[in-house]
Amino acid sequence: MEKLEILKDLAAAFRWTAKLNMHEAIANHFSVCAPNSNEDFYVNGTGMHFSSIKASDLFLVEQSKINELKDKPELVDPTALHIHGSIHKKVPHAKCILHVHSKYATALAALEDPTLPPIDQNTMRFFNRVGVYRDFGGMGFEEESEKMASKIGNKKVLLMANHGVLTTGQTVAEAFDELYYFERACETYITALSTQKKLKIVSDEVAEKTAQEWENFSTDAKDLHLKAIRSILDKEDPSYKN
Repeated sequence: MEKLEILKDLAAAFRWTAKLNMHEAIANHFSVCAPNSNEDFYVNGTGMHFSSIKASDLFLVEQSKINELKDKPELVDPTALHIHGSIHKKVPHAKCILHVHSKYATALAALEDPTLPPIDQNTMRFFNRVGVYRDFGGMGFEEESEKMASKIGNKKVLLMANHGVLTTGQTVAEAFDELYYFERACETYITALSTQKKLKIVSDEVAEKTAQEWENFSTDAKDLHLKAIRSILDKEDPSYKN
């Protein structure tokens, strides 16, 4: 996929995340690797609100120059440089990284036991497929970011205790689909907990079978999800493509 289409995809992800109220003011960051690179990446710059980000707003961070940018917080938030820089560099499958403090994922991250039990199809999608970084040590600067990167392993989702969530993918569409469904899964779980009734948790066998069915489901679904979002934005406010 050419660079412009990649940036349009990421801009659309920003806009839709704002529509879903999964963002947090001008904090949180999304990034995607530049074409033909595993380490250089585009990210939202300092002070940008998700609801107004355009493809042309995204800032190119070259790993070879990342130390220079760390002294220029007016360009890119230092936590974005550290978190996204470390993970893009160390996690090969993380071509796209989406990090938010969304309501329900953050609520799960605030629990003593942040395990997401298999109580519906969405929660089953993530059965044994979520990395958990349990040792919150402050905001995501260098040491913290290195620890985060080491906890992902081959997972696509990293739940950051006392912090939020981060999803990854080979494409923007894949990472966004993970983010959307993980937040939905967390919403179901937190809502179920609020009833104070006993949860109906399926067996590990059924949960694993369902998770595998999710994985075997057409990968086109993730692309179609983002395509549908872009189609709506094209009608409502196509400025994201500029």
